[in-house]
Amino acid sequence: MHYSQPAAAPGGADQQEAAAAAAAGRVNPAAAQTAAAAAAVGSPWHSGLQVHAGETVYDYAWFSGMSTADPVSCCFASTSRGQLQGYDDADEITAAASVAFSPDGSKLVAGYNKTLRVFSVSRPGRECKKIATYRKRQEGSMAGIISCLCFSPVHNDLLAAGSYSRCIGLFDARTYEQLLLLEGHKGGLTQVSFSPDGNFLYTGARQDDQIHCWDIRATGQVLYSMTRCSATTNQRIGFSIEPCGRHLATGGCDGAVRVYDLCDGRQVASLQAAADTVNGVDFSPCLGLLATASGHRRFALLPADGWGQDGEPDSTTQQQQQQQQQQQQQQQGGL
Repeated sequence: MHYSQPAAAPGGADQQEAAAAAAAGRVNPAAAQTAAAAAAVGSPWHSGLQVHAGETVYDYAWFSGMSTADPVSCCFASTSRGQLQGYDDADEITAAASVAFSPDGSKLVAGYNKTLRVFSVSRPGRECKKIATYRKRQEGSMAGIISCLCFSPVHNDLLAAGSYSRCIGLFDARTYEQLLLLEGHKGGLTQVSFSPDGNFLYTGARQDDQIHCWDIRATGQVLYSMTRCSATTNQRIGFSIEPCGRHLATGGCDGAVRVYDLCDGRQVASLQAAADTVNGVDFSPCLGLLATASGHRRFALLPADGWGQDGEPDSTTQQQQQQQQQQQQQQQGGL
């Protein structure tokens, strides 16, 4: 897990002073936001904290009561093969696939195979409340690994859980009784997110090129779907909802970031952010910025005439390829 913070921008003192003056109420706050965003974009970013998990990180969640004014609250939970391990019915250690803090920060909910486990934050250890999401011969129960979790930002007693069995369950967070089961994705769920007003649920899945918008107030039906390039991958392709709730941005396997108007699901913008898959996007909660993450795993093969007589790659060809790769990285860094 990496936590990044902007460093001071060389020559950007005027922009930073303008932002500080606006925060003090001496200038227009909207102008201050623009100035702060410009200062952040123009400044170099560095990793302020690195935490090595040792194994692949399956999921993480910031503490819901986090406040920069209280350093003790600045923490997060993560799950991997070596962290947040629970015990299954055979008393064997199993890692959680997903985690989420309750809105009041008192509980940590973790998703396992056909099971939710609720841990008390104030009482560390293996003690937890176990909620079975699947029961044999019971219609409407959730099978598979609980792969993603999200609490409603408005209705604190409402929890959405996605499963690799291609369904979404809505639970009462007080009793953890299943209230509704939503089905319609082609692959296993990778993300569930509520709208800021809590009336709509947005879901994405692997091997599926659609992000669905569900109306959970009454019918639980799909209102509309938004398309992205993710129909042939098992990767988690993330999306993010603008803090005001107007737009949704999503990555894709084609390196493009697409922005949709959540009033009707229309695509309103597109940006070629990388040469390969963009698997993560996130709106800033206070600045007009969008962060993206991408991974490059495609490598050019040597041409037939790029091998020496001894069967080894020709050094000249290797140097040319290295120069081409450096030029491509520089061009991508400038986008």
